[in-house]
Amino acid sequence: MFKAFAAMVCMAITAPAWAQMTPVGLWKSVDDKTGEPKSEIRITEQGGVLSGRVEKLLRKGADPAALCTACTDERKDQPMVGLEIIRGAKKAEGKEVWEDGKILDPESGKSYTLRLTPTDSGSKLDVRGSIGPFGRTQTWVRVQ
Repeated sequence: MFKAFAAMVCMAITAPAWAQMTPVGLWKSVDDKTGEPKSEIRITEQGGVLSGRVEKLLRKGADPAALCTACTDERKDQPMVGLEIIRGAKKAEGKEVWEDGKILDPESGKSYTLRLTPTDSGSKLDVRGSIGPFGRTQTWVRVQ
């Protein structure tokens, strides 16, 4: 009986750490060139598929009413706040990696193949966008 209780207590204590090894949550993106915060992105999961929307613009002087003028699909001229920039990522079998989705760079209007990898016990997220063998990785920081 005591062993069962002790096991349940251990699971309850470590469960929050397990829950954080997922891209689901609120993330702060950082500009590669300036190191300044760019935006907050909320990643959600539905039916095993991730999507992510810009929740808040953080750049100094950013217009909260800005539109995605560079977008070329149905997101063209849609508000940046609320814009879906992550679509279709799924967890790779046996790995803590989500892939096979797309990420939109709203500044250029280009979409890239996406790979999301939680790091530092889920407090950071490596976000890799690529076209073929070429790409770049940003590290986002968990807000929630």
